[in-house]
Amino acid sequence: MEFPHNIPAAHQELLKEISLQAHQLGQDSFLVGGYVRDFYLHRLQNDVDMDVVTLGSGIALAERVHESLRSKGMKTSFSFFKQFGTAQVKTPSVELEFIGARKESYRSDSRKPLVEEGSLEDDQNRRDFTINSLYWELNKDRLGVLNDPFGGLIDLKKGLIRTPIKPDKTFSDDPLRMMRAVRFAVQLDFELCPETKAAIQKMASRLEIVSKERIRDELNKMVNSPVPSVGFMLLYSTGLLSQFFPEMVALHGVKERNGLRHKDNFWHTLQVLDNVASVSDSLWLRWAAIMHDIAKPPTQRFEDDHGWTFHGHDALGAKWIPRIFRRLSLPLDERMRYVQKLVRLHLRPIALVSDHVSDSAVRRLIFEADNDIEDLMTLCRADITSKNEFKVRKFMRNFERVEKKIIEVEEKDRIRNWKNPLTGQEIMDALDIPPSKQIGIIKDHIKEAILNGDIPNEHDAAFSYMMNHHQDWVGQEA
Repeated sequence: MEFPHNIPAAHQELLKEISLQAHQLGQDSFLVGGYVRDFYLHRLQNDVDMDVVTLGSGIALAERVHESLRSKGMKTSFSFFKQFGTAQVKTPSVELEFIGARKESYRSDSRKPLVEEGSLEDDQNRRDFTINSLYWELNKDRLGVLNDPFGGLIDLKKGLIRTPIKPDKTFSDDPLRMMRAVRFAVQLDFELCPETKAAIQKMASRLEIVSKERIRDELNKMVNSPVPSVGFMLLYSTGLLSQFFPEMVALHGVKERNGLRHKDNFWHTLQVLDNVASVSDSLWLRWAAIMHDIAKPPTQRFEDDHGWTFHGHDALGAKWIPRIFRRLSLPLDERMRYVQKLVRLHLRPIALVSDHVSDSAVRRLIFEADNDIEDLMTLCRADITSKNEFKVRKFMRNFERVEKKIIEVEEKDRIRNWKNPLTGQEIMDALDIPPSKQIGIIKDHIKEAILNGDIPNEHDAAFSYMMNHHQDWVGQEA
């Protein structure tokens, strides 16, 4: 027997090597999971993972494969995890994981299984979805034979996410599988079968026992997908989103007063997210899209002369971000501060539409956005959503004027990546003063004068300005 002919030759040789070593150990072995699934979906990449299940010791088989490959001159690494009975062999383009067939049982309050050696059937029953339960035999006389116990191939053709056994059991055993179901639906453009979706809706609260890091990893894969809104729509409709991101759920809904309605901020956010995803692969710019209106619910007001308003949602949203990032186990570093900055500034560019807006206001925006000005403009452009095409065209024309104005001011004043023309040492030497808060006060005055356009962004102008005005700043608080 042979593997399908369109498997890459290097992969075929590797699988034959595994088969040979398994035969010499007297262990039946199988290739299972993502590699087999992706082959039938025509999604195989050059760099892949392969999961090998063996009826015996996965560690022993992995060690034999590692030694054999290394003896043939292939660069490999070997590691094993005795407590889990698993081992890894990494080659330059393939990462192999070996595990002995096993069965698992769970307590209702834990996602950590009690693991025992099991049969092939036991191992098949513990798989998450039918499409991940396709096995290729690696046994010498049945090499490449497909083992499809749950109709996974049919589900691949139908585009369905379905559990191999009753979904209540599958999700109770490991609640993260509910997130994985949504993630696979998003990544593969599949649908949840009705029974699977109903089970998730019923069991969504069980997600509480899953670590926030595992939830984050699945969530980020959805955010990084080509059309991330699909994932959030499924997370919302299944009740999963409310388990870890209630602020986003709170965006959903429309209020009406005096015949005036506001847009549904949940669906608007998803449209903005998809708009960003269509032009950028940046995970954190996508997170800025998710977060840009997050504080609209508590800032919502109805004013008789203006209708519905959300004053201050930009500042409050930026303030909320560290708390939300901490809960979602997202990084509390410069990536979080980048998202904060874009959320805080996302209303500013469109406020510059008026012909009467001063260059000073543009300079301040460039100064505050700094190296992220292009990303800010991408987010703001994505934020222009309306079913009224005339209104969209009008907003886009206005926005193009803003972009042009930003380019003109930056070319003239060089505010991006701005540094004060005067150093602290130069100020101390010129004014004969010691290190003190006064240095910071002087630098702030120079910065404000440049941003206001009172003096050009040049060293000599800044120096003259300081010499003429420093007496006025004495005694001021920094």
